[in-house]
Formats: sequence, C-alpha cells, structure tokens
Amino acid sequence: MLDKSGFDQWADGYDETVGLSDRNHTYPFAGYQQVLAYIRRQVTAQGPCSVLDLGFGTGTLTSQLYSQGCSIWGMDFSPKMREAAQAKMPGAHLFAGDFTASLPPALQERRYSFILSTYALHHLPDQQKPAFLRELLPLLVPGGCLLIGDVAFATRRQLEECRAQAGSDWDEDEFYFVYEELLPLFPAMTFQPLSYCAGVLSLQAPC
Repeated sequence: MLDKSGFDQWADGYDETVGLSDRNHTYPFAGYQQVLAYIRRQVTAQGPCSVLDLGFGTGTLTSQLYSQGCSIWGMDFSPKMREAAQAKMPGAHLFAGDFTASLPPALQERRYSFILSTYALHHLPDQQKPAFLRELLPLLVPGGCLLIGDVAFATRRQLEECRAQAGSDWDEDEFYFVYEELLPLFPAMTFQPLSYCAGVLSLQAPC
C-alpha cells in the first residue's frame, strides 16, 4: 500500500496512469471516466452547492464542479496532490491529511449537499467501512447524498472473477466495495455499476 510519500511521487503521473488503464479497459481504472461523469451529473443537477470531497487527488472531478459554481471543501492524504488540486481551484478549502483518522474541525463543523469520494476508500479495510460511512452521514444536509465512486462490485462473486482475471496485477492491499454485503447495513444504499470493476454507491441522508 502506498504511503504519503508514495502518493506524492505518483502525483505528477497519476492522471496519465489512470487514463491509460481506463482507455485500455483494464483493472483497476476501467470505467474511471464514466464514474466521474455519473457523479458530476448527480451534483450539477442540483446547481451550485456545497461539496466535500474526501480523497480528491489532483482535483480532476472537483475542479469541474468548482467551475460550475460549487463550493468545494476536501481532504487528501498527499500534500503534493493537494497542491495540484489547489492550483486548479484557488478558492477551494483543501486540507492534507488522513481523513479516515479524523477530519479537521473546519470540515466537521459544516454541512454539505454532497460528500464525494472517488478511488480513495478502497484503502479502508472492509470492517471499518460501515462505521466510517455512518460518521459521514451527519455531515450532510437533510436529503443530501454520499456518493462513492470506486473499484466496486455488486456481488462477492463478481469481485472474485475480477481478481482471477487480473492475476498478479490484483492489489491485495486494497479492499473493494461489495454492494450485497453493505446493503443489509444500509438498506437505502443503491449501486450503479459502470464497468466490470467500477461503479458508484449512493446513500442519501434522511430529509
């Protein structure tokens, strides 16, 4: 698993690496652009709104929302990626750090129309995911929505099929979402598959 230094070193070539995998329709980033486009449509349909992005990387998605008038708040593990994203969004409120450990007070004290995370929460072990999602829901305004775009599968069987296909390329240090295993804990959650190894999990806060 990459540490902060590893993500800093990857920052300059991250978008190129992701784009190559997506264009070749290979694990782990097959469907990456479709994931981002799906989330972008969900957010922009609401007009300018407040967005918290956890693991924003180089700002590929949030910079598009920023240009549409959204108020952007976020946190990312890599200081260098934060710098790259901040350059694209001078008025965004971006923090560097491990958001799975704790959010700074400046992020906790606000309420958001959307909380986003794309290709970041797979670093969180499966047994920790439910508690983390429950911690995020109170940060949403009534009717707000949590959108998670990532390597994700509807069933455990589909995950195992992808693992077999990926062979030695499979990353054993990452923990991918399985919708059927989260649904009993979050009955309101929905899942939109967008490739054989990616999709968007949605969870709306009560109105």
